[in-house]
Amino acid sequence: MKKIIKVKGLTIGEGAPKICVPMIGKTLKELKLEAEYIQKLHVDLVEWRVDFFEKVEKIEKVKQALSEIRSILHSTPIIFTFRSKREGGEKEINNGYYMELNKVVAETSLSDFIDIELFNEEQDIKKLIDTAHSNGVFVILSNHDFEKTPPKEEIISRLCKAQELDGDISKIAVMPNHPGDVITLLEAANTMNEKYADRPFITISMGDYGKISRFGGFGSAISFGVATNSSAPGQISVEELRKVLEILYK
Repeated sequence: MKKIIKVKGLTIGEGAPKICVPMIGKTLKELKLEAEYIQKLHVDLVEWRVDFFEKVEKIEKVKQALSEIRSILHSTPIIFTFRSKREGGEKEINNGYYMELNKVVAETSLSDFIDIELFNEEQDIKKLIDTAHSNGVFVILSNHDFEKTPPKEEIISRLCKAQELDGDISKIAVMPNHPGDVITLLEAANTMNEKYADRPFITISMGDYGKISRFGGFGSAISFGVATNSSAPGQISVEELRKVLEILYK
């Protein structure tokens, strides 16, 4: 039986994909306005893309901002994500600070998840996972390719690797260069779901070609929609995403 994740009344890993929206404000003021707006929407999770935050290199400012966001979105699960430049993020920081930032945030327990990129040193990943779990925080182990779609076997291999490292959710997002790439991603998701997954996973094909992948149906547990501004190409508005998912999973 596959594991499921229960957080703040939300169950991830069964039923329809859960809807997550990004927060990409550059200032604390912008982030608070985003949070207040999102609170009025029908969403399941929020991802704070902290790489957009202008004071991301000051840990105390990050903690303060996260505390403010939590006070507004008190009952909504929050994913804390610094997306590196190499995987499509807004800013580059050194690896030591990346690890320290995620460690400190995990220790606050203000976010429900931290997103850690799979292509880091295994020993660093394992330390972060241990810290997160000891503070009641779940870990998403992710990989993003903004240039291409790897072969089906490679997609499955990366998702399985994230499981082996004990990430609570495995995630991969890839860029299709033609419609066949979307089929590759969906086939990988279906095979992962049927043969290998022992916990929730997320698969995304980005861009216009990949929009169909955001409606689930092949095992992916979370879909990312847009509340105010998108954080990746091909994201769909929350309202449209919710309508389609309700039709598919009615």
